[in-house]
Amino acid sequence: MIVYPAIDLRQGRVVRLVYGDPSRETVHSDDPKATAERWKTAGAPWLHVVNLDGALGEATLALDTLRALAEVGLPVQFGGGLRSLDDAQKALDGGAARVVLGTMIVNDPDLAGIAVQRFGAEAVTVALDAKGDQVATHGWQQVSAWTPVELGQRLAALGVRHALYTDVSRDGDLSGVNVDATARLARETGLAVIASGGVSSLEDIRALRETNVIAGVVIGKALYTGAITLEQTLKAAAGLEK
Repeated sequence: MIVYPAIDLRQGRVVRLVYGDPSRETVHSDDPKATAERWKTAGAPWLHVVNLDGALGEATLALDTLRALAEVGLPVQFGGGLRSLDDAQKALDGGAARVVLGTMIVNDPDLAGIAVQRFGAEAVTVALDAKGDQVATHGWQQVSAWTPVELGQRLAALGVRHALYTDVSRDGDLSGVNVDATARLARETGLAVIASGGVSSLEDIRALRETNVIAGVVIGKALYTGAITLEQTLKAAAGLEK
């Protein structure tokens, strides 16, 4: 199970929001690249980077920051505000190893198949973020008619391999990850699902690993508050705890 430390960007800073609410923001660093280097030193295999300005419709693609983060030398999974395949191409050209496509895919699922053909399946992750049992869009400010499983099955049939599942009701509040819904999505779609939202403890990591169907986990607030360390998380994800 791959561990993805989260770097959420807003106005050039590393922040965390609660439930995706821009009015509930905590700033953790003014230096995103230094944060990335910290996670690399601690052993991170990937970075999960979200351009919140783009997700909330407030700014550009943050390509300068993306390039700086890519220079750290870890593969970057990058999302937030990618509203077209051209935006995704710019992010990949800017150093992202994988792009996270959300709103545009929910609005037109067939674009996922085009993205896979254009960029390759390993370069594409679809965001299946849920409010209740509906997929949320536009920085989690709106909801669609799709359930995560329904949309996931449609996307898998189009060649998508990777999905990010976030329970919005838990994101940023350390209430515990939604293991059951994440595992159900993986089992019923066959997608390599990355869990996100609410991870608070090593028990969450162990529970996700023990499903044997979850491909990865994004961790943000728990790392930034010191509730758990990245070193501990990596061991728990690999089943190497003593």
